[in-house]
Amino acid sequence: MRPASGHRFRLTAACLLGLALALPAGQSAWADSRPPLPAMGPSLRKTVAFPTAEKIGTIIIRKQEKALYLVTGKGEALRYRISVGRDGFGWTGTVQVGSKTEWPAWRPPKEMRARRPELPEMVPSGPYNPLGARALYLLRDGRDTLYRIHGTNDPSGVGFDGTSGCFRLTNTDVIDLFRRVPVGTKVVVQ
Repeated sequence: MRPASGHRFRLTAACLLGLALALPAGQSAWADSRPPLPAMGPSLRKTVAFPTAEKIGTIIIRKQEKALYLVTGKGEALRYRISVGRDGFGWTGTVQVGSKTEWPAWRPPKEMRARRPELPEMVPSGPYNPLGARALYLLRDGRDTLYRIHGTNDPSGVGFDGTSGCFRLTNTDVIDLFRRVPVGTKVVVQ
């Protein structure tokens, strides 16, 4: 009798070969033209006790904790581990999600490019883009703050003071948050 793992391998290989043969030459099984999903990173979210007077659906960012909380009600929230602004780049206040983008392109602000002239004017969406798989654009009084809640091309960088004021999550977690949060969501940064 052969081991089950060998049988599973042959079955999986046969399925993949069948899929490849069923597609026209040069066509991918992922023909939706979205970038591949490398560096997704683990999910660092967890349901936690979180008493607050804020409404269900509000995002509360506690920079000292390097945590983003999505209020779910009943004294609970989903907690996501995040990176926050390094020294000199932190900020507080109340903003709202003004728009959301899947696989955003990144255009470093002119102030950032002045500090780091080696940065390109634009990094297209994809696996090398530092905004990762999703971005939530933050507005204050209807104006773009230039700050984002976004994914990353380097999940090992989540959980530190290392951004220029944005809030960075693993791609796995930013995709989850993106699905849960509508445009107009209140974001409280503490």
